Amino acid sequence: MIFLSSLVVLAVGFWILFALVGAVLKLVFGIIGGIFSLVGGMLGAVIGGVAMLAVAPVVALALLPVLVPVALIALVVWAIARATRKPDVVLAPR
Repeated sequence: MIFLSSLVVLAVGFWILFALVGAVLKLVFGIIGGIFSLVGGMLGAVIGGVAMLAVAPVVALALLPVLVPVALIALVVWAIARATRKPDVVLAPR
């Protein structure tokens, strides 16, 4: 009976030891994976930002046929609003 209980204690001890080793490995590899994820995210943001800066002029030229009529309408509205405004009242100093 003592031999059997010592085998059970030994098996439980190995189980707890391997569970702790697994937890430590999971924590270490999780931290390493998190660091790689942060570095990859920053690198992707930099590369994506450079790509967006390179593509922005092409997109602006592609949107030019849409933006010109909108700009003209905005200019007409601004001119009408500016023309109908009363002049500012200026008080002469005494």
